[in-house]
Amino acid sequence: MPDTNDAPDQPQPSRSRDPLTHTYARDVSAPKTFAEVMQLEAHGPDTWVGLSPPYEWGRVYGGQVVAQALRAALHSVDAGFHPHSLHAYFIRSGDVAEPIRYEVDRLRNGRSFCTRAVVARQSGGAILHLSCSFQRFEEEADVQTARMPIAPAPEDMRGQRDSWPWIMERRSMGTYPGSGKSMGWVTLTDPLDDDPHLHVCGLAFTSDTIQFPAARSLHPLFTGNENNHEQFIGASLDHSMWFHRPLRADQWHLYEWECRGLTGARGITIGNLFAQDGSHIASIAQELLQRERKPKS
Repeated sequence: MPDTNDAPDQPQPSRSRDPLTHTYARDVSAPKTFAEVMQLEAHGPDTWVGLSPPYEWGRVYGGQVVAQALRAALHSVDAGFHPHSLHAYFIRSGDVAEPIRYEVDRLRNGRSFCTRAVVARQSGGAILHLSCSFQRFEEEADVQTARMPIAPAPEDMRGQRDSWPWIMERRSMGTYPGSGKSMGWVTLTDPLDDDPHLHVCGLAFTSDTIQFPAARSLHPLFTGNENNHEQFIGASLDHSMWFHRPLRADQWHLYEWECRGLTGARGITIGNLFAQDGSHIASIAQELLQRERKPKS
């Protein structure tokens, strides 16, 4: 990680905008790479502001808010601390045309662990609440019981590649009715430097994906048809991650999701993330909203 006296902990040049209005100054352009998305601007003690790419669906991608909130929290911890878990609630959908302000609360500074809370806000109110914990590295036993499932290599899945605007590439595998499972390869598209914290944020960015097909496959209306997803309205409700081992977010990771059931228009999904060598990199749990799209009266 960078030294604590390095640039990330220092205020950056002003971009001449109000962080809680929809108006950008003319010299401000939307970020186009993951590294640019992670360039947060200091706005006072433990307060940072980030921008969003212009996603074609018009709302801020949930993984972006989680990643930027984690990045803001990392600016407040001493060198040697690394994130081992985070827990987030998605409160409102975010507006891509408006900057996001991240307010960091230093809940605890310990010798081995420290804890932070982050609230992400736009003019309409809070859009995300995140708590995260950091630990100094400890030389202890390293045992892995999770096993990577058999899957085609990402290089062999070019014909099954699905589209995402930029920053992230996904190559997902199909699911079938009643399976409750989904799987796919995900990576950031641009090479990153060796900052381990940037890579953890990168994994957080990519983590809000591939899970919806697992939940959708359990719905009685799901037929397996490629366009069947249009029958449903979905959103991420909350999101938890546990980081197990070092990683590079600019390399392929296999996401394996399982939905444990649907009730009350909600589904709970559990995921494992593996590096290509089979290392179990992270675990994820997410509750999501899945409603049947009703005909307009």
